[in-house]
Amino acid sequence: MASIFDKPYEPREHEENIYRMWEESGFFNPDKLPPPTAGQASERKKRFSMVLPPPNVTGVLHIGHALTITIEDIFARYQRMRGKKTLWLPGTDHASIATETKFLKEKKLNRNDYKEKRGEFINLVNDYALQNQSVIIKQIRAMGASLDWSRLAFTLDEKRRRAVYEAFFRMNKAGLIKHGEYLINWDIKGQTTVSDDEIEYETVKGSLYTFKYSKDFPIPIATTRPETKLGDVAVAAHPEGKWKKYIGKEYNIENFAGTRLNIKIVGDEAVDPEFGTGAVGITPAHSKIDGEIAQRHGLPTKQVINEYGVVINTGTDWDGKIKIKEAREKVIEWLKNEKLLEKEEVIEHNIAKAQRSGGIIEILPKRHQFFISVNTSVPERGGKTLKELMREAVESGKIKIIPGHFEKTYFHWIDNLHDWNISRQVWYGHRIPAWYHEPKCVPRQGHEGDIVKCKEFIVSAEKPKCEFCDAEFIQGTDTFDTWFSSGLWTFSTLGWPAYAEAATAGKPGPENDLANFHPIDVLETGYDILFFWIAKMILMSEFLTGDVPFRTVYLHGLVRDERKQKMSKSLGNVIDPLDMTKKYGTDALRMALIFNTAPGTDSVISEQKIKGMKNFANKLWNIARFVLANTSPENEALPQKQTNADKDILEKLSETEKNAAKNLDQFRIHEVAQEIYQFIWHEFADVYLEASKLQLKDGALKENTKIILRHTLRQALTFLHPFMPFITEKIWQELYPEKNKLLMAEEWSK
Repeated sequence: MASIFDKPYEPREHEENIYRMWEESGFFNPDKLPPPTAGQASERKKRFSMVLPPPNVTGVLHIGHALTITIEDIFARYQRMRGKKTLWLPGTDHASIATETKFLKEKKLNRNDYKEKRGEFINLVNDYALQNQSVIIKQIRAMGASLDWSRLAFTLDEKRRRAVYEAFFRMNKAGLIKHGEYLINWDIKGQTTVSDDEIEYETVKGSLYTFKYSKDFPIPIATTRPETKLGDVAVAAHPEGKWKKYIGKEYNIENFAGTRLNIKIVGDEAVDPEFGTGAVGITPAHSKIDGEIAQRHGLPTKQVINEYGVVINTGTDWDGKIKIKEAREKVIEWLKNEKLLEKEEVIEHNIAKAQRSGGIIEILPKRHQFFISVNTSVPERGGKTLKELMREAVESGKIKIIPGHFEKTYFHWIDNLHDWNISRQVWYGHRIPAWYHEPKCVPRQGHEGDIVKCKEFIVSAEKPKCEFCDAEFIQGTDTFDTWFSSGLWTFSTLGWPAYAEAATAGKPGPENDLANFHPIDVLETGYDILFFWIAKMILMSEFLTGDVPFRTVYLHGLVRDERKQKMSKSLGNVIDPLDMTKKYGTDALRMALIFNTAPGTDSVISEQKIKGMKNFANKLWNIARFVLANTSPENEALPQKQTNADKDILEKLSETEKNAAKNLDQFRIHEVAQEIYQFIWHEFADVYLEASKLQLKDGALKENTKIILRHTLRQALTFLHPFMPFITEKIWQELYPEKNKLLMAEEWSK
């Protein structure tokens, strides 16, 4: 027996060397697997593929990343050992807003200092991102991830840039891209637009104010935002409600808190006649609902709050000087002084905040915004809309979501889906290839009458030239929403669009990945980004490839502390996965993370739980020590059931293997972990090892007992390997030192 077993298992002494051995073997690459065993041969014709949800290049891995990596590595190692050509593809996300914001904060810089040096600024942020990327990759390796590093991707690299532009051009050609001035969600703190999905709502106590615009105005209205009433252009009432006799009338309000208002009474069935006063003030520039009503009735728009949260366009001395809160106070004070405030009630209501920055969201009109239309029919996709394609992908069963109850959540979100704003006012990211015509327009000779044909903007990868004048086209400053590029992740990483036509199924090499591995088999991620990412990948893949991006979606939950609280720095309950791996070993952390974690449920983790799994690793090490001390390579043969103890352990082993395979195929990895733990610790160690001590002293039983010990350890190592890869590989190398074979490529449970 090797002297290595003379002392307890020390993960830090082995893990780095083991990972290096795996990586140098090339077996993470599906094109470089060793010849299959007899049991793997039939499976070798099959393929299994996943992509790692790309972690943001904003910092280090957290415990949620560790859970993701563990679950996916279990899937990958299991399928590889079954014999399938398994591709698990790594990558990182440039995380546009998050990376730019963190860079500015850490470096104590202001983007305005680089107004004339955009390229220099982007290079600085990119250097910062790539430095973080190298740290993150090292940490992912430390988790034992069997990723094919030869296919590493980055959402902002050149291949992904080509994919982003190609996707945008195709969508634009299909009429799915809308451009113009639209009401958007504006993050005042982050100074950018955000999508509906990136908004969180916080319930707060506030006041509901009921008032009239003037003493002779007949209809009272109620609002929590008096300052926006400076931009009102109408009052809407139900056509059959109590205010119907006023519909069609107009009122000129000479003085409303210092500004002039022209209020038209319109009838609209969207107004609930039984709610509040039965009428609502219409502020088209600062409410999407009001904007829709205004559009139906041909009403004008008056913006009174700008992107910095400052009052504008009121004609008062407040313009450009006071912010939202002060404006609210001043309007309320004016209403009280004029005896126009009829009622003030304390209520609870929701305020919208940007998920990433925590900044208040204001609805504002903004020019040159790009949206993806989800309700425009696509002729090349059977005339269906993107929304219909997204629903059908899951409804038809082409995509299975685990756990199934999230399908209902998905459908509810799809049914309420609005057009997707893909414009972002940050610099670090894929710049939208839109070019805008300079305001001046001096026609070329012979084109004096063609000035009206000059295009306001052109979508082009290269700088265009005007056909009729010498004016320049200036590229817009906006970048794509980062979810646009990550929405392409399952196929942009596999060679789309470069090899979309040339990829050949059955042929090896990255240039054939699209034909070999797409759609991917499993997309595993947290349930919290079901709408952010998963839905957008379905949208992109259905339109651009005509197929779903994946067959199965496996959703895991959040990682919580032992009191089931969400981990946060403010609570002081954050567990650093890298600290835990250094202290207890990677295998212990992995096993602790998934031991009681069913799909879609939150994972409860504590240092004590991780320590408990370190004890399990030690138990396995001690089992191996005993087996190696009492057996030799000659004891490799078919075991016989000579005693009740022999019969029990072999039957339990067979049952455990069968259940593990069934549950792994159905993604119930927590059940597999529990059953393997139970078998190794309690059936093998507590029962059979104790029985074997007597049987090894019996000449008639000794040889078969050695065979069973060795056989059981061998099988236990194979079906435990996907969960605890480092210690199982180390013991395997001691068990079969002469074979020069890696457990990671061995047949899963012969």
